[in-house]
Amino acid sequence: MCSVGSLITLRRFLAVTPISHRLCFTPAFQIRPALFETNFSNPTTFFKAKTFAKMTDNKEDLKKKLTPLQYHVTQEKGTERPHTGEYDKFFEEGMYSCVVCGQELFSSKTKFDSGCGWPAFNDVLDQGLVKLSTDTSLVGANLLLLIKPKPGMIRTEVQCAKCDAHLGHVFDDGPKPTRKRFCINSASMNFTPTKK
Repeated sequence: MCSVGSLITLRRFLAVTPISHRLCFTPAFQIRPALFETNFSNPTTFFKAKTFAKMTDNKEDLKKKLTPLQYHVTQEKGTERPHTGEYDKFFEEGMYSCVVCGQELFSSKTKFDSGCGWPAFNDVLDQGLVKLSTDTSLVGANLLLLIKPKPGMIRTEVQCAKCDAHLGHVFDDGPKPTRKRFCINSASMNFTPTKK
């Protein structure tokens, strides 16, 4: 073990900051006691914890639960063929939920016919229910396309925030008021009709 003085003498470093061993081993409950006093029986806290808890289903269980197309779309970031999805030309009133975890994501009130071949929505029920991330899968190994991409080569992927299932993509060419077009695979959703 080297001392601070010997490290400086060796001239391997410009300066050496001593480490306080006391801080390294301070238990978390002493630093942030309020964190351990959280009342998880409070409905609001419980809902937030439940909403953001990640799914623990393993791949084998999901293969048994989902159809091959549903598994391919949600777990392997696949895309169903255009105009073949169950909900493409489907306009009944109800809610659309994630096929993997059951989280409600879209309402039929925001669904519209975009003509793209997949179900399209102009908004989600709540922004916290989905994760948006940059999708460069169309670029492939051509790194030059990352520097100066062609239009449409870099997309925004939509995933379920609860279970990370791939749902589809979102584009900025939708109707007012959001100007968004959530282009979602039918295979990634279940539909529950509104009770009359």
